[in-house]
Amino acid sequence: MLAAFLGGLVVGLIGVLVSALGIEFYYDPYAYLALAVVVGATASGIGWALLTTFLASASTVVAAMGGSALRGDLNFEAIGGTSTGLNLVVAQLVALGLLAYLSRRRDSWGDLGAGVVSGLLLADVIDRATPGGVDFDRAFWPASAIAVAALAVVAVFLLRRTMAGRARAAAVAVVVAGLLTLALHAL
Repeated sequence: MLAAFLGGLVVGLIGVLVSALGIEFYYDPYAYLALAVVVGATASGIGWALLTTFLASASTVVAAMGGSALRGDLNFEAIGGTSTGLNLVVAQLVALGLLAYLSRRRDSWGDLGAGVVSGLLLADVIDRATPGGVDFDRAFWPASAIAVAALAVVAVFLLRRTMAGRARAAAVAVVVAGLLTLALHAL
């Protein structure tokens, strides 16, 4: 539990330093997502996954707010843009941690959890790299997009143990990424 809290603080403080350098699109949101996946996947139970992922997310937010206050910014919406956005970010990170915990199961539910985790990451990559996306960023293509897409594929291989499970999780990831991309581009 303490490791999740301290990990969140470290990730949040590094995020503040990276944003000061102007290269945050390499770090944000992928380090936060990776933290949630690691904390959720290593939890010993569903309750612990919920608690530790929330602690890691909350400490990341605290570190980001504290870092912006130390720079004299006093922007307490450093993550998420607004107070509602901040709540949504924390809820998304906790949900991602719970999905990562679900991916530890050895049945089809585990395949579903791993596929959704990877699909969410792929959908974000597609949204950032495609003109007309909600978060389109020209600087994101091609190096960053390829690196993060490779991370999404690696996540499936790390979260699933068998080739059949990996294939099912990859199929779920493609469907989730496709549906989310269509939904985001329809906005």
